This record gives sequence, structure tokens and C-alpha cells, in this order.
Amino acid sequence: MKNTIRLIMIIIFAFLYVPGFAAGAEAFHYGKQNEVLGRVSRYTVSNNESLYEIARWYKTGFNEIVAANPGVDPYVPGKGRTLILPTAWVLPDSNRDNGIVINVSEMRLYYFYRQQGIRLVKTYPIGIGDEGADTPEGKFKVTEKIVHPSWYVPASIRKEKPELPEVVLPGPNNPMGDYAMRLSLRTVLIHGTDVPWGIGKRVSHGCIRLYPEDIKELFHSVPLGTKVTIIKQPVKAGLSGNRVYVEVNEDTEQKTFDYLGELRNLLKRKGLIDRINPTTLKAAVRKKSGYAVDVSM
Repeated sequence: MKNTIRLIMIIIFAFLYVPGFAAGAEAFHYGKQNEVLGRVSRYTVSNNESLYEIARWYKTGFNEIVAANPGVDPYVPGKGRTLILPTAWVLPDSNRDNGIVINVSEMRLYYFYRQQGIRLVKTYPIGIGDEGADTPEGKFKVTEKIVHPSWYVPASIRKEKPELPEVVLPGPNNPMGDYAMRLSLRTVLIHGTDVPWGIGKRVSHGCIRLYPEDIKELFHSVPLGTKVTIIKQPVKAGLSGNRVYVEVNEDTEQKTFDYLGELRNLLKRKGLIDRINPTTLKAAVRKKSGYAVDVSM
């Protein structure tokens, strides 16, 4: 019982202390020879830290930090333990003009934009639709931006939870957080959350959730009419200079997905298949670490 209470207190403390998570996402320059963002690094656990708060501090989702550190207790990883920070991502194989690309397979959002003619991208971890309420694929636009949104509880959710009111007003218990962007498919929104530990999980009813500090930054950056493309790409491949990188994310929604076969097909389409080490490629598929891995010959 004492251990259970301790774990609960760790999580509560980590996510109530919002000021520590105020830093904005890094802006990366990208191009045909520069398709890998960031780099993998290491982190030594301090007292009373959980993977949840470490993930949030380093702009990763729960799914990413768990995949990168298999076998580690997410609640009590242990003081002094060295973790892999999965902070290197291959750009999705999608339209990279100005706009948002959401890859539900890796639970990550990419915002492509230009500043003084330079192509830049920022990336954020997200929470997505739970099984049976999957976040839909397709091409959409941002049609409405709402500060301090009210949540009009869908009838389907009230049927599951009849204790909920018809409308949840803005405030700390509103599951939409402080900012929301409605898409042209009006039932789907990109919004904040009152449960930050759900980022990197399938927890929503189809909407896309971001950490409170991330949605605030994205909300003020994205204009109305911005294109939003939602895709499913468990495997990605790209160049960083003359090196070939792949990223393999386990997608529990696509239970029969052929990771190795699809990755080989992708490398062939990009003209990179003759530049990779087959053994390293198979190891990357086997591990499904969720971050960019060099598989060059």
C-alpha cells in the first residue's frame, strides 16, 4: 500500500510542477540530405524521477521512452540508472510543405514551416485515439482555433460515463486543456490535456492531445487554414549527410504489419537499399526502439 501511494505521489508531483516544462520545441532545418532530427543521448536518473516526467522534460512520449529502455520500471526506474533518451527522429515520408503531419504509428506530430525562406520543422509527442476510437487518417485543415475551450461531451462518452455533465467548462479538469484547434473533420481536434501522462498513449476518443506547454506553442504558431495530414507509418527511412537511418515504431493497431518487408520497400523507393547493412537493419526491426538508427553499410 505504501509503495502504491508513493508511486501516485511521484506522478502527481511530476505533472503539477508545470513551470519546469516551459521550454519550447527545437526548430530543425531539414532537406533531402538532412532527414534526421536531433540525436540520441543518455540520462542518469535522479531521486524520485519516473519515466513520465523524464519523457515530458525531453519532449518525448511515454511510448518512446519505454521502447528505448525495455525492462525499466516506468514508475521507479532507480536512482543512478542510465537511460537512453530517444530524441532522434526520421522525418515521415509525406508532403513536407508548410503544414502539420501527424504519424499516429509513432504518436508524433511534425509542424513544417518556413522562416525567412528557410525550411524548418518542429516535432511534438502526442496522445491518440484508443482502440475502437482510432484517430482517422486523411487530409484536413485547421478550421477553428479556440482558447479555453468547453468540452461538449459526446453522447457515446456519456453513455459510458453517465456521471459526466453535458458540458465541461474551461478549467483544470477540462480534458481539452487550454487550447484547441478544430479540423475540417469537425469531431477531431488537436488540443491540450489535463492528464499529461497520457501523451504517448492511446487514450483519447480520436482527438490528438499534446502536453500543455506544447499545445500552447503550436496553437500560437499555426494559422487558420493550415493543412493537416494524418498518416500511419510504423517504419521510416532517410539520410543524414551520407548516412542512412531508419526508425521502427511498434504499432499495436497494425497487428500483422510486415516491418522488415515494408522497410525494405521504402529503402528501395528512396534508392537507399544498396547502402544499408542488412544485419543492422534486421536488428533495428527486431528492437523497434522508436528512434533513428544508423544502418549504413
